[in-house]
Amino acid sequence: MIVQKVINLEMKNISYPLNDYKSMAKFYESLTPQQIEFIQNQKVFFTGTAAASGRVNISPKGLDSLRVISPSKVVWLNLTGSGNETAAHLKEVNRMTIMFCAFEGKPLILRLFGTAKTIHRQDAEWDDLYALFPKDSGARNIFEVELDSVQTSCGFAVPLMDFKEERPILKEWAKQKGEDGIRSYWEEKNQVSIDGLPTGIFE
Repeated sequence: MIVQKVINLEMKNISYPLNDYKSMAKFYESLTPQQIEFIQNQKVFFTGTAAASGRVNISPKGLDSLRVISPSKVVWLNLTGSGNETAAHLKEVNRMTIMFCAFEGKPLILRLFGTAKTIHRQDAEWDDLYALFPKDSGARNIFEVELDSVQTSCGFAVPLMDFKEERPILKEWAKQKGEDGIRSYWEEKNQVSIDGLPTGIFE
């Protein structure tokens, strides 16, 4: 018997009956239409990768940088930054986890587990996939993820937060760098991971 209880969220004046959440975690073979809609409404997601040894990398991603291609495939655009850990890890171990959290409304954590490959600017697939995203001077890689499974969990401890706006800093920085400056930055900062693994950015 499920006892009716209510979580009172006084800051937002919202109540959620606990018996709406009959399972703390549930697995799916692919994304449902409701999960796809949830993904499309998110402002941030998190990615996790690891090589056979060394540091595990977890990164937050924002901006308009992820597309659902099908219920079993997503792609996301990676912009130039101080590290290039994901590309380095995928050369050794092609596993990736992507996580979304509901920061407003009904609580939810959504994890996508899959295998991924890195697509660089010089690769044949780049033009077709890059056309799915807004143009950005700092566009560096695209990651294509084939989903093995999808998991939902409660998200009860994830705080409620209001979205204010995107930060323009990264886009402005890349624009100021220009194409030659971005390439020089890749040569200096993005050819190996923090553990010394090659990223393949110029292969």
